[in-house]
Amino acid sequence: MREACPGTCPACGADIQIVHHRIDIPHFPDLLLVTIACDACGYRHTDTIIPGEREPARWMVRIEEPGDLSTRVVRSTTGTIRIPELGLAVEPGTACEGFVTNVEGVLSRFERAVAIILANPESDEELEAALRMQEALAAAREVASPFTVILEDPAGNSALVGEKAEKVLLEEREA
Repeated sequence: MREACPGTCPACGADIQIVHHRIDIPHFPDLLLVTIACDACGYRHTDTIIPGEREPARWMVRIEEPGDLSTRVVRSTTGTIRIPELGLAVEPGTACEGFVTNVEGVLSRFERAVAIILANPESDEELEAALRMQEALAAAREVASPFTVILEDPAGNSALVGEKAEKVLLEEREA
């Protein structure tokens, strides 16, 4: 179900449409995708929300074969994604957006970030580190070595959806 309602752009004050879209993912609670886009100034914001109260949670999945890359990733603006074996993390911030993708899509997001660094490195060390990370991401995409995707969300609005995905509730001090 898709619904649009009028609103005001938080950046420039122009009239905008705020779009709410319910997504049905098998074996997963209702998911609400909220998108704000301003034609006047270009402001964009997207978030995923699981309606209702949720407990802080950590989701983990071990990626051991190419089929595991299709594990669904639902990340809200309060979710942190980590791939410890690669030393990578996406943490919430002021420009953070929620998204729905899969593990392969998360790797693509990291690859785009590395490409930005490669386009204009600030030093030879940064260039070398970005090239090493580009190689590591290419190997991860091929699942040359197993790796773990961890998704933590103190608001409980993020999840990994797949046969191998495991959920652990977080203690309040962990969240």
